[in-house]
Amino acid sequence: MDHSIFETIDTLYDKMVETRRYLHQYPELSFHETETAKYIADTYSDLGIPYEANVGGNGVIATIEGGRPGKTVALRADFDALPIQEQNDHLSFCSKNEGVMHACGHDGHTAELLGLAEAVWQHKQDLPGTLVLVHQHAEEFTPGGAKPIIESGALDHVDAVFGTHLWVNTDYGTIDVSKGAFMAGADGFKIKIQGKGGHGAQPHQTKDAIVIASDLVSSLQQIVARRIDPLKTAVVTTGTIEGGTAFNVIADTATLTGTVRTFETEVQDTIIEEMERIIKGVCTAAGADYEFSYQKGYPPVVNHEKEASLILEEASHADASLKTREVEPSMAGEDFAYYLQEKPGAFYFTGAKLPNHYYPHHHPKFDFDERAMLHGAKTLMQAYLSYQNHS
Repeated sequence: MDHSIFETIDTLYDKMVETRRYLHQYPELSFHETETAKYIADTYSDLGIPYEANVGGNGVIATIEGGRPGKTVALRADFDALPIQEQNDHLSFCSKNEGVMHACGHDGHTAELLGLAEAVWQHKQDLPGTLVLVHQHAEEFTPGGAKPIIESGALDHVDAVFGTHLWVNTDYGTIDVSKGAFMAGADGFKIKIQGKGGHGAQPHQTKDAIVIASDLVSSLQQIVARRIDPLKTAVVTTGTIEGGTAFNVIADTATLTGTVRTFETEVQDTIIEEMERIIKGVCTAAGADYEFSYQKGYPPVVNHEKEASLILEEASHADASLKTREVEPSMAGEDFAYYLQEKPGAFYFTGAKLPNHYYPHHHPKFDFDERAMLHGAKTLMQAYLSYQNHS
């Protein structure tokens, strides 16, 4: 296939922008993306592309069979939003759904995959193999949408899977990938402390839950600092502390929540064991009771070396202006990990940093360079073609 398909993708840029901005105005939370899923399905209906809806929940999967023999390759985009009140009042397409926002670029992922589908449909007779376009719900909230889509059997026939994430930490025009571990496993925890409340002027008659919680926040940091091999990677973050009712009342209860990020099961197991030991020790010393719950989330995203090498070596074939980099892993998490446990493939970042407007993913002022959607669509197409040529 010549570069005509990439030229067709270029002609669809304005349509991608229109799609992205529409979806940005009507974001939906994980597992509640019914209207978004309907929009995706309606788009495929209008194009005449066969699809299946309600896959594993709200997932939508379209299939395009090429005119030449080849492998079956899946390309994935997610489409859920976050419980964030948007603060981009300067945008004409700011979210119209109170307290919900596309603050991670999933609207862009959906737009670029729909644009890619339309381009491929126009060139399908020249296409080798079969393209499976996976629109996945519920990436942001465990247990996520990837696992039920896999469990549905909808991808059993697929030979490989690729995906990309528009990434504002990376400069526009740059593709970042690794040949192994790429994103961390992401777990969550909750600790509820039951002390004994009382008057702020009589602390000796209480078991101050907030003081105990403060001790735990500091003590939990010792796990990575003193219990994990310095050559290993791990993060233990306490994200919230809730407790107390008034400035002069000593709290009887306090609740901590947080996240743990690891790449290896052995390190994950050590952290869980050490957390149990520290929580029990601190609470016992203070005479308080506790409840500790630990939720194992998405596993690490581990790219397959061969498929990641195709991204690294051939992504620029889709657009000569692109540069690729092999990078160190990110501690962010992604349920794309489940696809890579089942099938060969790779996940990579498409640089989307906006000039003079940098706010990180999950920030209420998050936005990305829309031109990066072209890079995302083109490199996914190139990954598909490269796999056909090298498998």
